[in-house]
Amino acid sequence: MTPESPSSRSPHRVGPDPAGRPQPPTRGDIPSGCGFSPRIPPENPQQQGISPPVEAVRAARVTQETGATGAKRVAGAGGGSGRVWLPGTDRLLSSRTGYARETWLAVADHLLDSLVPWFSVSGAQVRLPGRGSWSGADCDGLEGFARSFLLAAFRIAATDGDDRLVERYARGLVAGAAGEWPRLTPCSQQMVEAAAIAVGLHESRAWLWDKLDVREQQVVVDWLSGFVGSRTWDNNWRLFQVVGEQFLASVGAPYSQDDIDAGLDRIEDWYVGDGWYSDGPGQNFDHYIGWAMHLYPGLWTRMAGPSADGRLAVYRERLHRFLEDAVHLTGSDGAPIHFGRSLCYRMASAAPYWMGALLDATPLTPGQTRRLCSGTLRHFVDHGVPDDRGLLSLGWHHHFLPTTQPYSGPASPYWASKGFLGLLLPADHDVWTARESALPLDEHDQVRAMQAPGFLIQATKHDGIVRLLNHGSDHGAEGDAHYNRLAYSSRTGPEFTDEQLDNHITLDGTAGGHRTRIHRIGVAEASAASWWQAGPARIEVASVVHGPIEVRCVLVNGPEGVVRHGGYAVAGTDLPEADVKATWAQATRVDRLTSVVVGLHGYEHAAVRRGLGTNAFGPHSATPYLEAPYDGKGPLVLVSAVVLSGDMVWPRQLAESIDVTVHGLHVTVRFADGTTADVQLGEEVGDGGGTTPVAGAPA
Repeated sequence: MTPESPSSRSPHRVGPDPAGRPQPPTRGDIPSGCGFSPRIPPENPQQQGISPPVEAVRAARVTQETGATGAKRVAGAGGGSGRVWLPGTDRLLSSRTGYARETWLAVADHLLDSLVPWFSVSGAQVRLPGRGSWSGADCDGLEGFARSFLLAAFRIAATDGDDRLVERYARGLVAGAAGEWPRLTPCSQQMVEAAAIAVGLHESRAWLWDKLDVREQQVVVDWLSGFVGSRTWDNNWRLFQVVGEQFLASVGAPYSQDDIDAGLDRIEDWYVGDGWYSDGPGQNFDHYIGWAMHLYPGLWTRMAGPSADGRLAVYRERLHRFLEDAVHLTGSDGAPIHFGRSLCYRMASAAPYWMGALLDATPLTPGQTRRLCSGTLRHFVDHGVPDDRGLLSLGWHHHFLPTTQPYSGPASPYWASKGFLGLLLPADHDVWTARESALPLDEHDQVRAMQAPGFLIQATKHDGIVRLLNHGSDHGAEGDAHYNRLAYSSRTGPEFTDEQLDNHITLDGTAGGHRTRIHRIGVAEASAASWWQAGPARIEVASVVHGPIEVRCVLVNGPEGVVRHGGYAVAGTDLPEADVKATWAQATRVDRLTSVVVGLHGYEHAAVRRGLGTNAFGPHSATPYLEAPYDGKGPLVLVSAVVLSGDMVWPRQLAESIDVTVHGLHVTVRFADGTTADVQLGEEVGDGGGTTPVAGAPA
């Protein structure tokens, strides 16, 4: 297939409205067809004044119009240059999402074209508006170039070339490597971005790298050579050096095989079984396992070719097993579980599913793979991503800085490019041609025990919500809201407040507000348990799930105080409704998403705490919670029911339907259908935990 010229490109690219309406001009683009010599693009007027980030919650104001050609416009309130034109939905091929390969191409084009006004004059940096990272403006500009180049590389490969993208990025590549980018130094952010460039160069090799002259190639090699013999952080960063040096090896440049082998050998130390790695030493389990720990080894095998065969078999087996679990980490609406750091990468969560198809290492059918990945893309597009400027902001559905980390710069969200990995699959691949097929949650409720990371997954078909009960991932001892909650979901996010309450157990007068190191007790078929040390207090929690209900059995040992136990925080544009009685509390969003906590034993008071600007899902938030006085004179056992549902919940009737019996530290829970669970708290086993609760059959 010959490269497309601008005039022959798909109408899905931002440009003339398919219905004939005028569009804003695209500024600063680089003409094609004239080689790779540097030229100065038109001056970018937006560099004189950076527009502020979009703060409004836009999900409720997303509009879609179908034009004369069947294309669809998805835009935030106010329209403008940020609107994206999508091809009409294909409900025959994609009955559940409507998205096809052309949709992915259209979104990729829109994201890339929306960056053009933010390129530097030389093309080496993409300097986006927003809060800078701790690495400085030059590195942030490199980040904008590198991460968008990864998307451009996938887009170039998808259609056997794209002259405009090739020239745009080749020009910036040479200028940046020649001196506009910071050099690679040990443990520097530049290493991250250099890995993106190395992968992008490999995947677009025939159209970009091979067209550079010898001098230009040497300039790039010299810059990437900063990897050789250098040092990285001891986590997923080890893999940046691996892919960077493997690219050098592939073009005949000096490299260190010892560096590559050491990086690949190091991740073996972090493999914990069942397809799961930890992201470095410790219990670091989150989306990085899919979009880094499995992604980069897979990309490395594509670079290394036959020399990777020995490791490839291992990586394929592990990825296949990981995806057996990972398919349960996304809601039926395509929303990933809101858990862990770097959530502004959004669609990157689709990367491991695409990699499974690329390596023929997936338990999913082709139709399931596309249904899952397209569902995730559609989820974010339908919730206003990208924003009115066509940019990916620092946030989730909208700009929300607490979701980010200090290393996050304005272009950090463009790791979302990883989620477009599927564009490397040819148009005639089964993933693109097969009809979408149902995922497990589309057909039945799901409960899945993931012993390697310490997760218990609870998902309900009727509302499509996935809940992750966290009894194993802590990411160190910082008390980070992205890790230290008892539960997370695909429809809610944690509150970012000084007093941590939602999905948490706290004890006044101690460090009980900080769940740090998690000590596992166990994960069973429908239950999980763990404990942590909160200053002088020891707090143990056992979770038993039954349908949409989670029963939490809590054991507190410590000084006198008040125990507080929160449920899920619900958040949105409008103020959630609150309903409170003596021993239960309920918060309900305008779309009827409801969070309930019901005291079943030991709790004496209930309330709802409201927040403003403290949640990624909207400016108004509400958290139902329970309280119990504690005299500090021995162990205290508390039992509650926690529910997050997209349907109606009747708290009083819920309480009446669950029978709880407490004898000392032994708890028996009996549900309405006769299912029973026995929980023994406080037994010192292993590192100081008790026994895993065991759910029995209906009596």
